[in-house]
Amino acid sequence: MRGRRLAAWLLAASLVVAGAPACKRHSGVGAPEADPSSIVVKADSQGLLLTWIDDKGDFHVEMSVAEVPLMGRDAVRVVDPTKDEGTHADQVFVADLRAARADGTFPVRAMTRAEFEGLAVARREKTGPTLASAAAPSPSAPAPAASDPAVGPAVARAPVIVYGAEWCGACHQAMKYLKSRGIPFVEKDVEKDPAAAREMQAKLAKAGLRAGSIPVIDVRGKVMVGFNAAEIDSALGAAL
Repeated sequence: MRGRRLAAWLLAASLVVAGAPACKRHSGVGAPEADPSSIVVKADSQGLLLTWIDDKGDFHVEMSVAEVPLMGRDAVRVVDPTKDEGTHADQVFVADLRAARADGTFPVRAMTRAEFEGLAVARREKTGPTLASAAAPSPSAPAPAASDPAVGPAVARAPVIVYGAEWCGACHQAMKYLKSRGIPFVEKDVEKDPAAAREMQAKLAKAGLRAGSIPVIDVRGKVMVGFNAAEIDSALGAAL
């Protein structure tokens, strides 16, 4: 939701069951080690997905360093949608945006996903669960991507595209709502799929919006940021 700036680009929304980490992915045998030096973050860096954690343990995503508030700058996950760096199976890149080094870059280190998600859990435990963080992701299987050859004509013509991330609770809420309405949709993970992230950015730019949070939902050309059931109903009523 816009108010929870999450947020999962990348989406959110939020995110995990209170006191428990979000869905984890484990690296397989022989998985490459993450190299923090492959990610460069400066004050004027643009187009990155910067995921920060607020004091309630909710995730928020910005696309420029300047948009990350001071309270969330100590540990900011960084993904470059134009590269594969930052999408390792069980490792993420986390920047400290509180103070730049002499060369203007911010320190970046590698962490496991569990460690990064654990930061949110620790903050959430201090303040108690929020409505967003108390929402468990839907256990049902995610909708297939439009590029999946197994996708049938009905899904390929789905009127709704949900751009989000696996850890984004609001994204799961949006998809659960669409399922309850019987509205076909396509789910695109902007964290795992750089092409989906670029596609989302392009749609936001065209609509004159900024990615303050995820999900970003496209209802046949009408783009909205965050999950709002009434707004979805309105867009569906006009589009269907």
